[in-house]
Amino acid sequence: MNAELIHAHRTNKLMLFVGAGVSANLNLPTWSQLTAHIATELGYEPKIFSTYGTALALAEFYKKKKGSLGPLRSWMDREWHKPDIDISQSEIHRLITLGRFSRIYTTNYDRWLEIAHDHFGVPYDKVASVADLVSAADGRRQIVKFHGDFDDDASIVLDETSYFQRLNYDSPLDIKLSNDVLGNSVLFIGYSLSDINIRLLFYRLTEMWNRSAISSARPKSYVFTNRPNPVAQEVLGHWGIDMIVSEEDDPKKALTDFLQQLVS
Repeated sequence: MNAELIHAHRTNKLMLFVGAGVSANLNLPTWSQLTAHIATELGYEPKIFSTYGTALALAEFYKKKKGSLGPLRSWMDREWHKPDIDISQSEIHRLITLGRFSRIYTTNYDRWLEIAHDHFGVPYDKVASVADLVSAADGRRQIVKFHGDFDDDASIVLDETSYFQRLNYDSPLDIKLSNDVLGNSVLFIGYSLSDINIRLLFYRLTEMWNRSAISSARPKSYVFTNRPNPVAQEVLGHWGIDMIVSEEDDPKKALTDFLQQLVS
């Protein structure tokens, strides 16, 4: 375990960035299942439809055909929050709630982080809009829904148009992120290193610091993975981001063991 990472955590100077891999541990639908549903609803054969474009492009096509993402969002909400999921059995979510993270950012739309905090009795404020920013209380943990929230269709970044709009990085949440990273280390969990979303976030974090007059004081950032990747390690190292690689093959056990070491 990295000593600087442990120090940042113990001194409340560590932000957590949570990706889809964390929700995947609850056996939620995969992106391939999402695109298969889109194909079926639009009358296409799923395997063929998946070759027609990226997930963003296919969601954009759905929106054009249906007039909105509303029906798709409703289906996702139901499938991502099935009543047979028992959050008390997710050790990963329990450990996240126990951690000393003043901010938890997530690109996930689902409510499982919030549900876990409710279940384990950890107070928090959800931040998904300007109104949420205004009402957030000082000193309470914030769960920042960076790519939107199922409670607000307009906030969800799922299709190409909404994704390209986020590339401007000029929304209130982007400004908040810029402010939050100036004084905190960032730990990414549950992300694929090939995911364009996380690589863009890494790039933006580096850009934010390069524009700062005190760039030499930048806190370390980290990404946890159980898949060694020397190319990513070299590139991310130049961006000020250390890779923490587990030797455990099973991604769920790897992340569980890592969080246990960090928060204990």
